[in-house]
Amino acid sequence: MQEISEAPNRVERAFLVGINDPRENGGEPVAHLLDELEELLRTLSIGTVGRIEVALGQARPRYLVGSGKAREIVEAARQVEADVIVFDDALSPAQQRNWEKLADLTVVDRQEIILDIFAERASTKEAELQISLARATYELPRLKRRWTHLSRQRGMSGGMGLRGEGEQQIEVDARLVQQRIAQLHRQLEEVRRKRRVQRKRRLRRPIPNCAIVGYTNAGKSSLLNALTGAEVFIEDKLFATLDPTTRRLRLPNQQELLVSDTVGFIRKLPHLLVEAFKATLEEAMVADFIVEVIDITSPDLDEHHRTTLEVLQELESGEKRMVTVFNKVDLLDAPHLIPRLRRRFDRPVFVSAVSGRGIEELKQRLAEELSEELISLKLRIPHDRYEIMALLHRTSEIKSQKATEHGLEVEVAVPYDLAPQLTEFRRK
Repeated sequence: MQEISEAPNRVERAFLVGINDPRENGGEPVAHLLDELEELLRTLSIGTVGRIEVALGQARPRYLVGSGKAREIVEAARQVEADVIVFDDALSPAQQRNWEKLADLTVVDRQEIILDIFAERASTKEAELQISLARATYELPRLKRRWTHLSRQRGMSGGMGLRGEGEQQIEVDARLVQQRIAQLHRQLEEVRRKRRVQRKRRLRRPIPNCAIVGYTNAGKSSLLNALTGAEVFIEDKLFATLDPTTRRLRLPNQQELLVSDTVGFIRKLPHLLVEAFKATLEEAMVADFIVEVIDITSPDLDEHHRTTLEVLQELESGEKRMVTVFNKVDLLDAPHLIPRLRRRFDRPVFVSAVSGRGIEELKQRLAEELSEELISLKLRIPHDRYEIMALLHRTSEIKSQKATEHGLEVEVAVPYDLAPQLTEFRRK
């Protein structure tokens, strides 16, 4: 089905609006949120020509802010010749239409910017489906916005027929979008079904797995590359990669671990994107434990950590065991920060995915994490069952082994899930 969304005019000069509302911002300075919004726009090659912070006493239905402040914002945007006004806070469809009528400019919010970035970054069929679903869900209540030009024509012509035409077209568009959403849900469910089949095949070979999560641009893909020698695409941009990648890692104790990268999190992540990306984020949902990556050079690392925990809670993965990794220590110019973070977090690891510093320590930490979930067994493996030894080498920590006339006698720490399969080989 052909996409019906109207192509927006090219915008290059943005005027940013931040709402100082402690109930929504969690006490975080609005300036920090606008800095991040500016970086999001830069990812789309849109420059920022001005910004304003607005203290919000009470949300107003028409413009979110009062009408006097709205006119002040429009005048400030015109003075710097902005061609788009970007709100860091979400606007309702009606508010967005009201703003565009008042300003005669394109007006968007943070959600729409993030959707555009995701659409630009999608590189696989699965990611494209997820983005299409999120965009269609976002656009459905905003269809009337596309037909505001008919209102202007009515004002000039006074013709009533145009009003009916616009309303009829909105109804047609709404049906098309609803059909498209239903189709995308079916296609994504098929993707999830195939992913479940693939995961079941992986789990037949009981190799433990972990998911790398964290704020966007914290260095998750770089860390996956440094740990496993993978060649995952990396770029110093927000949401440089959207598609999950799983690689195998052999730890210092010779146990194997499956490591999965995931899409980056961000403050004020649109809920519809969390829903649309469940297929991608399922790796975090089914992982044995989580590796959270935090950019140690970021002045907002506390907020990034809080955002990651909030998204994990939404994914019902907030109670999983977690290994905290502070990345980019090679760029840190405040070494006194490391002792403070050691006291605040449980056994954090400090690494540079680029230089390799701390990577071996991290591998040891991952091995320790797995050993806490292992059970020690004494086994006798017959000489004609060496496929069992191959399985143990892949999944377990072999502490000792000795050849006898009856087979190999081994002492091994195995995952709990594997132990029942080894009952017949246990030594008395």
